[in-house]
Amino acid sequence: MRHAPCVLLFCRSAAVNESPRIGFLIGSSLSVNAARIEAFRQGLRELRYLEGKNIFIEWRSAEGKFDRLPALAAELVRLKVDVIVTSGPATTLPAKAATKTIPIVMGFDNDPVGNGFVASLARPGGNITGLSNLAPEISGKQLELLKEIVPRLSRVAVFGNSNEPANQRSLKEVELVAGAFGVKLQYLDVLSPKDIETAFRAASKERAEAALMLGNGILNPHRTQIAELAVKGRLPAIYNAAEWVEAGGFASYGASIPDLWRRAATYVDKILKGAKPAELPVEQPTKFEFVINLKTAKQIGLAIPSHVLLQADKVIK
Repeated sequence: MRHAPCVLLFCRSAAVNESPRIGFLIGSSLSVNAARIEAFRQGLRELRYLEGKNIFIEWRSAEGKFDRLPALAAELVRLKVDVIVTSGPATTLPAKAATKTIPIVMGFDNDPVGNGFVASLARPGGNITGLSNLAPEISGKQLELLKEIVPRLSRVAVFGNSNEPANQRSLKEVELVAGAFGVKLQYLDVLSPKDIETAFRAASKERAEAALMLGNGILNPHRTQIAELAVKGRLPAIYNAAEWVEAGGFASYGASIPDLWRRAATYVDKILKGAKPAELPVEQPTKFEFVINLKTAKQIGLAIPSHVLLQADKVIK
């Protein structure tokens, strides 16, 4: 008897419960990352995947308690999901430890090679692939923009996290630019949320004139609090993603995070259709954004030069 041709994206089984399942692992709450999650869902929809119909997603969030991530990763492995999508190095690491066979797609990573997740961007070589946001490379550009905004800038507080492997590379990029501009840096290590206010007090004590936030999984869930503390300290602070500015931050420059997440869906699609992560090159950003919040600038009493405003991709008024 001749079988009817398969008209769905997948022919694994006619049964709904045999549709592919994605494990989505994230360190902070789903609500904090709503824009990223929606971008990922949009990418799936563009590829004709309908959540709950021809694809299912197992959402696992550590709710800011990063020590829970290994157990959540292990749970996804026990569920035998087809792909695990991770939300950054803090989640990719426990996923990598939990499985050597289930494909892992990095929604973004600040330094995939330096973090030990792939052998090279061109040929990852294992069960991990995905996208890089080039965080170390753009950190120097962020300081350049701060210097354009505040021409007399001489002291900058740099907020980082030494537990993240890419932190040192990012700091070196900032140091190179600082040396060229004669800017003195004050490095502040933020290893947990309780360190945030302490770091701002230290920046105030050293009379920092601006702040630069390196990519940091610890800081991201506390965007609103950090933006408010920067305003309170009258510090023009620059961040690595527009979501910080939307939360009240002063300015941001970096890869478009929603664009990376939308593109992460294409990796899921390729893997579910048979591609091997080891042979799927890690892609770099194609869209960068410079965003300024004029309301925040007014709150800290800062006039932004017109030539800088003309460079901005988006100005929040």
